[in-house]
Amino acid sequence: MATVSSDLTRTAEQLIRGRHATRAFLPDPVPAETIEAVFDLAGAAPSNSNAQPWQVEVVSGAARDELAQALLAADRAGRRTLDLPHSEDIYTPVHQRRRAAFGEAVYGALGIGRDAHDLRAAYDARSLNFYDAPHVALLYAPGSGNPRLTADVGMYAQTLLLAMEAHGVASCPQGLLSFYADTVRETLGVTGGRLLFGISFGYADPAAPVNTVAVGRAPLRETTRFHH
Repeated sequence: MATVSSDLTRTAEQLIRGRHATRAFLPDPVPAETIEAVFDLAGAAPSNSNAQPWQVEVVSGAARDELAQALLAADRAGRRTLDLPHSEDIYTPVHQRRRAAFGEAVYGALGIGRDAHDLRAAYDARSLNFYDAPHVALLYAPGSGNPRLTADVGMYAQTLLLAMEAHGVASCPQGLLSFYADTVRETLGVTGGRLLFGISFGYADPAAPVNTVAVGRAPLRETTRFHH
């Protein structure tokens, strides 16, 4: 049996359990060399037969601001387009319960009540400005939509999130961005691929109450079976 360093174990615990979605960012940009190091490290993610089928668009500066404005305009005009279908039916009752608990925790930290629909909508619109993060990465799966290749992009995304955490960069995966696939494609001049989601990133605002939200995970025995 290989010997595992206790330091390595502690580091892995810190990275994996310490990572969480940040929903309020400082305006300070992440240095270009840090961004390059993060995405270079993420490229070590596993994939079927080492196909590495992900396509990533990293957006900062003026391009980031232009994209945010385009997304907000599309939202106001009700222009939603998805590269991959979405329906609430994909969630089972247990998934819905977990989602509801998460929503209550986030909106509770913001002081927004269950029936304050206008306030909820206004806050949700902030996500199209990437929660004020100075950077956003858009992750694309191959245009074929093959589920195995799409799963590879999921493995890449988790590796990317942990690479960001290791470099002290806060992040927030945002599925909502995929609801404006044509807007993103037209604004950035993206060709090919199917937009899965975006990841806003930067440095967390330590004074924002929403960044204190801690959501639990399902018990191990609820999600995992061990066969002997």
